This record gives sequence, structure tokens and C-alpha cells, in this order.
Amino acid sequence: MNYEEYSDGELYSLVCEQDEDAKDMLYTKYKYIIDIVIKRYAYSAMKYGLEYGDLYQEALVGFSDALTSFDGEKNSALPTFITLCVDRKLQNTIRKAARIKNQVLLDSLSLDHVYEDYNLPLKDLISDHQKNDPLNNITKDEEFDELVQFIEKALSPSEYEVYKLLIAGLSYQDIAKVLNRSTKQIDNAIQRIKGKVKDILENRQLN
Repeated sequence: MNYEEYSDGELYSLVCEQDEDAKDMLYTKYKYIIDIVIKRYAYSAMKYGLEYGDLYQEALVGFSDALTSFDGEKNSALPTFITLCVDRKLQNTIRKAARIKNQVLLDSLSLDHVYEDYNLPLKDLISDHQKNDPLNNITKDEEFDELVQFIEKALSPSEYEVYKLLIAGLSYQDIAKVLNRSTKQIDNAIQRIKGKVKDILENRQLN
């Protein structure tokens, strides 16, 4: 049985019917996501005494949780949903190990976190170096939840997938891997997102 012959929807339907082969196929297809997410937490894990094997086991739990709770009508595309579930599981694992609530988020998700591949903080990677970059403003806005609702309505489904992974802290390259797109496509999507977000912020200021 070759998973490439089946769509994600078909495989997930089989998983819901307790088909272990289908579950294994989805794992084989998307196990690269685990490596992408673990890479982001390697430093924090080492800092708090967690080994790679510990993170991998927790990531597998997050992966399994994603398959259990995925709803094709309500959630993102399956690879995006898996990424977010694995990411959330690792956040919680490291928080627990460190016995503090917010330090891991500051270390691994902050816009000031420096990515070694680029020697730049996330805020510079997503910025066009203008003083008031719209994506930076979003993270500081006190009415964040309301902004998210406006953004979700303004973005196309594919743009919103990119937006959620970007806000989660993934690099352009990793977003491209998760969504199976080229980095150029991701860059173009982010430029469109920033334009729409800028319009939203400007309209809010006018109102």
C-alpha cells in the first residue's frame, strides 16, 4: 500500500476507522515535520536538561494528538495542524521541565530570538526594515485577538496557513517544507500578507 496513491483526506478517514496502516502512512509522509519543530527547541531543551530522545517522544505524542483531534472542516491543512500540535506539545514539555511559564516562549518564539542560519532575529527576517513593520505591530497590539479575526477574514486559506506558521516562529525554508512550496512562493505570500495586514492596521487607525 503506497501512501502517495491516497490523499490526506482519504488517509485520515481510514485513521478514523482505526486503520493503523493509514496512520503509519501519514507518519511516514509527515515525520519530517517533527525534525523541523525539534530543531527550534534544541537549545532550550539542552538548557533544561532534556535530551533529543525526550523531545522526539513528546513530538510523537503531539503528532498523534493532531491525528486524533484534526477536523478537516474546522482546522488548517493537515501538515499545518500537525506542525502546530507538535510545536504546542514541545512548548509545554519544556515549560514543565523549566518549571516556569513564559521563559521558553521568550527564548524560542520571541521576535528577538536570533536564528543561527541567518544571524538575524525573527523580526528582521519578516521585516522590510521599515520603522513600523505591520507584523511586528500585531504582536504588540493590545487587541490582538480582534486583529487575528480581521486577519483571518482578509487572508486567503493558503495565505493564512503561511501566516500561522510564520507567527509560530518557523523560517521561510521550514514553512516551504511543511507546505510543500518553494521559498519564493512563501516569500510572495508573506509580502501579500504584510500588505493586507498593513491595510487592516491603517483602517483601524482611521476608525
